[in-house]
Amino acid sequence: MHALAVLAVLAHLALVNADVVLQGGTVIAFNDATNDLEIMRDTSVHIVGSTIAGLHPASPGFTPPAGTEVLDVRGSIVSPGFFDMHRHAWQTAFKTLGSNTTLPEYALRYGSGGPASRVFTPEDVEIGQLAGLYESLNSGVTTVLDHAHHTWSNDTTAAGLRGSIASGLRVFWCPSVMSTSTGFDQMAVIRELFAGRSWENSTTRIGLSFDELQEPLTPRDTAVFDLAKEIDAPVMTFHFLGGPWGGDGLPQALNRLGFLNGSMPIVLSHGSFMTTTDMNLLRSTNQFLAITPESEMHYGHDHPSSHLIMDQAALGVDTHFTYSTDIVGQARIWLQSARLVAFRQELQKSQINVRNPMSAKQAFFLATRNGALALRRDDLGVVKVGAKADLVVFDGTSPNMLGWSDPVAAIILHSHVSDVQHVLVDGEFRKRDGKIVFGDFKAVSERFLQSRDRIQELWANMNFPAFFSGPFRPNAAEGVVGPVLDVVRGDATGY
Repeated sequence: MHALAVLAVLAHLALVNADVVLQGGTVIAFNDATNDLEIMRDTSVHIVGSTIAGLHPASPGFTPPAGTEVLDVRGSIVSPGFFDMHRHAWQTAFKTLGSNTTLPEYALRYGSGGPASRVFTPEDVEIGQLAGLYESLNSGVTTVLDHAHHTWSNDTTAAGLRGSIASGLRVFWCPSVMSTSTGFDQMAVIRELFAGRSWENSTTRIGLSFDELQEPLTPRDTAVFDLAKEIDAPVMTFHFLGGPWGGDGLPQALNRLGFLNGSMPIVLSHGSFMTTTDMNLLRSTNQFLAITPESEMHYGHDHPSSHLIMDQAALGVDTHFTYSTDIVGQARIWLQSARLVAFRQELQKSQINVRNPMSAKQAFFLATRNGALALRRDDLGVVKVGAKADLVVFDGTSPNMLGWSDPVAAIILHSHVSDVQHVLVDGEFRKRDGKIVFGDFKAVSERFLQSRDRIQELWANMNFPAFFSGPFRPNAAEGVVGPVLDVVRGDATGY
């Protein structure tokens, strides 16, 4: 068994709890009868195994069973874990290299089709995947949908799965079937990894990602969807931009081909120029969009209409090497961005909107329950009896949280990653008292930094063109060099 897998198993055995009670916190629960949040103050969460067994207010009182571990969380907020519905976790070694990059530059320098396939070893992929997922765990993310496009060889594909399993997160690891220069059979590797069942006793599951769908279908396209059925994929995911970026109408193509209106969840990422027809198709087939707010601002994707499909959307991070994996931060950015769009519509008509168009609670749903709905998992993304115990405990007494009354607003608009005290996945502590307790974070950090140093030195010496030129993809708009925004007068103040 690989070393990381052994560590993950040992960590699992060390952390299994028969019974845990989070005692006396303010719980952001979910009420099925009202289909809404229910704030329960001074309430204990009773966890048995991987499941929430009870929610007990202080009155009439609750006596934990003998042998139960009781953790006092008075003054804290107990929240469902957060969902990151679009990530490429293997790219951690690029951190800070892409702070000013655009999407065309990303494709050239950092994407799966760039130099990475020639330079990244399986160790680089594995440790980058694990380090990136640890960053998610640290911020209170408990579920990640990973669009794993590190599948340019047998060994790098397997490495990403190992890193996912070792993270202790609930990872929907979706290896990408894509064109490669090596020509090896990616589908055979994915089939073999699924059959190996190394993921079976973990919280990682194997899905698929695919970005090369053609119409009419090719035999390869048909084989990809047959593979998804064969491995009973819990989800398939696709990139989708449209508009100037090309690739319009992916939802319509999937629907015409009979794939959208099926039992398998499909998650489309970005949907930057989604049409009304696209949106209505998602609604009618109960499929979801992953909005990645900061990514779409940073890279220049834009998201001019995404606020119109939030009822069929969740949130994602995308490339965490360019910004934080903190989904609460993404929810905050998106909340204020969507508010601005709606406010601006009235201002452009010389009117002033006297009602805020979007609430903090709606942003909270995007970051929690909507992710679970996208995966068609009623037992995730909520705090209720019978749900999986994927939970986050926020310190409500920190300087930036002090004085809250609304726990949802406190998290969405005031919290910081440092306020995440405890994180549980499947009823087990993954972060406790502010520290990651699943696996050996110190050893992982040391391995990762060795990989990072090698990768970043290689990238520093690569001869990339100053700007991407030509269309981004077939049928896309022409690339141009746009304006630079400076805040200091004079020359040499930009890049």
